[in-house]
Amino acid sequence: RMSRFNSTVPVEEYLADSNVMFYMNDAVTQLLEHKEEYTQFGVIRYFAEYFSSVKNSNHILFREYNYIKATPHNRTSFIRVFWRCYRQIGKSGDVLSMQEYRSLLQLLCPDFPMEVVQSAARIVLMDDAIDCLMSFPDFLYAFQLQLYYQEFFDSVLEIYQDLLAGKSPNTVIVPTSTSIEQLPPVAAEENDKEEQQQDGVETSTLAQCIEALCDRFKHSYPSRSCMREVLNQNDKISYYSFLMSLARHETINQTIGALPSKAEFLIDPEMDQELDKLCFYDDVLLSRIAQISVSPGSNSSGSAVGALKDVQRKASPRKNIHHKRRIEVESDGSTEETDSSEN
Repeated sequence: RMSRFNSTVPVEEYLADSNVMFYMNDAVTQLLEHKEEYTQFGVIRYFAEYFSSVKNSNHILFREYNYIKATPHNRTSFIRVFWRCYRQIGKSGDVLSMQEYRSLLQLLCPDFPMEVVQSAARIVLMDDAIDCLMSFPDFLYAFQLQLYYQEFFDSVLEIYQDLLAGKSPNTVIVPTSTSIEQLPPVAAEENDKEEQQQDGVETSTLAQCIEALCDRFKHSYPSRSCMREVLNQNDKISYYSFLMSLARHETINQTIGALPSKAEFLIDPEMDQELDKLCFYDDVLLSRIAQISVSPGSNSSGSAVGALKDVQRKASPRKNIHHKRRIEVESDGSTEETDSSEN
């Protein structure tokens, strides 16, 4: 990554590499769309909070998928936030289905596409029985690889499928007028395809094609040395076993910079402190409800509800200006229901 303090880097190159203009454009767009709300806090404070959230990786919360995939920093931030939010799943040892992981992702990004989740599940399960359950670490490392290098591996998959079909990658196949009688039986052809898919393709050929792809590829791609290292381990390899080996590669994980090593996967002191605070508030709430319920002459149900609301107000964290409008919109309606139920 380039440093803004390096005087040898041209201004245009630094701006393009850091995506500063992208974030500036998004900040202005958000300000114009919600001008009445944000200007009451002051424009300077709004921009300060916006770029502070970008720096702290909180800016991707509840944003649309197109925004999340727009920059490498956004993708890294989303992966890190997903890990921090649901790390307890890994701690408890729970295993979830592909659909359940997608539901968790949609809590952070409502329009998160199913295709990305399916691709990550196929990496873990080797494209076999993708409805099986997956552990949180296995899914997340595969998800990280798929999301961060999505465009690159889409191109690698096309190359792999061409090699599997016996075609030369990046060449156009023109249909001929071959008669039906000259074509091989469908059942025999399907059997040959299944055997080829199980065996995979020759790693030497795939390595050459990937090298050529890297030379012309404009998006991010994994380290060439890491990919060569994985491919040199076998004479043949399947597409998803190749990706699974890369997902487990610690050098690639460090390069992306979103997740800790597997040894430290369940460790997050900062988040543990936040959870301890929540547990403390839970204990206070239960204690207060117990005191109210045993006190003579008190309306237990009404007092308990009042105590619950009081503790919730004390425990509520300060909302970011950038996300205040969205949270209020999402909660709109539930307040009216609560008020009506009280009356």
